[in-house]
Amino acid sequence: MTMTAPTVGHTRLLAGPLAGNNADLAAHTDTHGPLDLPRRHHGAWSQSLLDELARSGLTGRGGAGFPAARKLDLLAGQRRRPRLVVNAMEGEPASAKDRLLLERAPHLVLDGAQAAALAIDATLVVCCVADDRPESADALRRAMAERAAAGLDVVPVELRLAPGRYSAGEESALVDWVGGGRGLPTFRPDKSVPLTVGRSPVLLHNAETLAHVALIARHGADWFRAVGLPDAPGTTLVTVTGAVRSPGVVEVELGTPLDVIVQRAEPLQAPLAVLLGGYGGTWMAGTALSTPYAPGPLAEVGGTVGAGVIGVLGPGGCGLAETARIVSYLAAQSAGQCGPCVFGMPAIADDLHRLAAGQSDGRLLDRLQSRLTAVDGRGACRLPDGAVRLVRSALSVFAKDVTAHARRHPCPGWNRAPVMP
Repeated sequence: MTMTAPTVGHTRLLAGPLAGNNADLAAHTDTHGPLDLPRRHHGAWSQSLLDELARSGLTGRGGAGFPAARKLDLLAGQRRRPRLVVNAMEGEPASAKDRLLLERAPHLVLDGAQAAALAIDATLVVCCVADDRPESADALRRAMAERAAAGLDVVPVELRLAPGRYSAGEESALVDWVGGGRGLPTFRPDKSVPLTVGRSPVLLHNAETLAHVALIARHGADWFRAVGLPDAPGTTLVTVTGAVRSPGVVEVELGTPLDVIVQRAEPLQAPLAVLLGGYGGTWMAGTALSTPYAPGPLAEVGGTVGAGVIGVLGPGGCGLAETARIVSYLAAQSAGQCGPCVFGMPAIADDLHRLAAGQSDGRLLDRLQSRLTAVDGRGACRLPDGAVRLVRSALSVFAKDVTAHARRHPCPGWNRAPVMP
């Protein structure tokens, strides 16, 4: 995927030059101005930032969409001083937004990490990048060295290269790895209980979320809310991929119609459907692309923002075959610690491949539905739940194909090369 960065509407995270030596501290300061932070934890300043973040309505950009201010509030009153973990793993194969941020605007991410760390009186910032993303790690190292030479950072910063697995970026898995564990997801029925490393509570935020924090710390909540929707303010980064001429990352105002975003990437043909939110997301029919890109409007039509991905499927593609390939990938990326992943997802993937190829035995659809029900909600993490959500949306959006394939009449595109990464 090319690392392009066109924009739709206002440009904030991707402001400034996007070619040449543009990730250095001088260019960053010229574009965004200096960030005035206290030289130690300061109660009044911290409360002011927390209030601005709450008023801004910023939600996490990693996939869950949890209010960013509430996460900080949970850690601000802890008896033990916390750590801040920057999740820049981006295990989602179809996404490139965090990669773009780290390589083009690393100081914005680090500014946000410092602001959040000071607000909760953190002892350490740990930036986690996948070990198969050397360019991102190198860009972050250079930025950290510049900041150290300038004496910018108050809270110490470490860069750590975590295993580049899909499940390693799940928040409980990443915190487990930071603490010296194997990097396995853990079951958390109550998300209000902080994750911990040893006895220290941990605040984990996605790289893009922290970049927004850096801008809100500079300009305030009203500035942030000046674009977007009242219940979904601000801008967000979206990776557009699939059957398009210009795949890459765009910055959009929340509420921008889907078709406007898709057209920016130059689809090869009118989309048959789009995959929203990444590999744990949902399919949406091409006829629904007038929907505003924001959590509320998308939820009304069964879609999700998720990890910030729009995958375009052209009219010659087969949504069932694409879904079968994705579920096979997810099954292979399992942490292997519970039955729904170890046994359920491979079985679902096998059913989907048989359906895509028109090899139904007459009981395939009933068996597939039964397996989806058995897996849903029973994993230690959300990986199997995302796979179930994806498959159910495919069975709905491509319902006509499901009927034809189940009758052993697969569409011509079922064995073509995949368009999703």
